[in-house]
Amino acid sequence: MTAQLTRWRKARFSEADGACVEIARFADGMIGVRDSKAGDRSPILNLTPNQWTEFLHVIRSS
Repeated sequence: MTAQLTRWRKARFSEADGACVEIARFADGMIGVRDSKAGDRSPILNLTPNQWTEFLHVIRSS
């Protein structure tokens, strides 16, 4: 696992029913993405800053 997370933050465009993701930045710069419904039990997708930028680009262009 990567270094400690600063804190989890829910996505700005979260659904009212709780269907959303949370993100957090690791001390080493990696970005963690998880399912907010599962909380601490959720698997974490770890992305580099460049992967995060590409991830956002793909989502926004869909």
